[in-house]
Amino acid sequence: MRPEEERPAFYALAPGGWRDYVTLLHPPYTLWHLSYVVIGACTVPDVNLGYLAWSVLAFFGAVGLGAHALDELSGRPLGTAIPSPALVAIAVIGLSGAAVLGVYGAVLVSWWMLAFIVVGAFIALAYNLEWFHGALHSDLWFALGWGAFPALTGAFAQTGRLMWAGLLAAGACAMLSAAQRVLSTPVRRLRRNAVTIEGRAVYDDGTDEPLDNAWLRGTPERALRLLSVAVPLLAAAMLAAAVARR
Repeated sequence: MRPEEERPAFYALAPGGWRDYVTLLHPPYTLWHLSYVVIGACTVPDVNLGYLAWSVLAFFGAVGLGAHALDELSGRPLGTAIPSPALVAIAVIGLSGAAVLGVYGAVLVSWWMLAFIVVGAFIALAYNLEWFHGALHSDLWFALGWGAFPALTGAFAQTGRLMWAGLLAAGACAMLSAAQRVLSTPVRRLRRNAVTIEGRAVYDDGTDEPLDNAWLRGTPERALRLLSVAVPLLAAAMLAAAVARR
């Protein structure tokens, strides 16, 4: 079994079998980004719980399944042994399922939902497959695609309109995703690419400690763990308040 410090992510399970499929979901991050859909939806005065459930399910297909399968297909960053045909199948099922739910939402709410389907599919494909020489695989596109877009879609899917509360929530979610990217990028590089790290911190009281891989990623990784719990809790609180108003 691979030690925790050698795994490609803090949430990665020991490699092999069904555990690879769980790791592929990026569980804390998927829950984090699905929370943005809930946050966006809860900015409307009267939340339609059915519409919200369909929205969350669609984003689980698009992000939790489709985007993550495409990302693993492109370079195997998680080091799973999932066969490439299986990853392609997961991506197709996830993205097509999200599109079908989006069309259903267009029938129920507004035909403008079709625009959200096109934009969402483009983001998932362009970002994870690094189209245009990776130009869209950036901090900005992550903040917009994985933060602002889910919140904006969640809000729009409720009423077929965009209101200031939804736009502001989308902006906040974009900033949270930007913070996630700032923390996760160096952590990911340290876990997956660092071969040797040498250094030592000497303090004014005469003590010292080694600056190894675990020390350097310790603080940002703890922040990521805390945020991956805080954001879903915020979404749950907003949903509970919305239900209480009914």
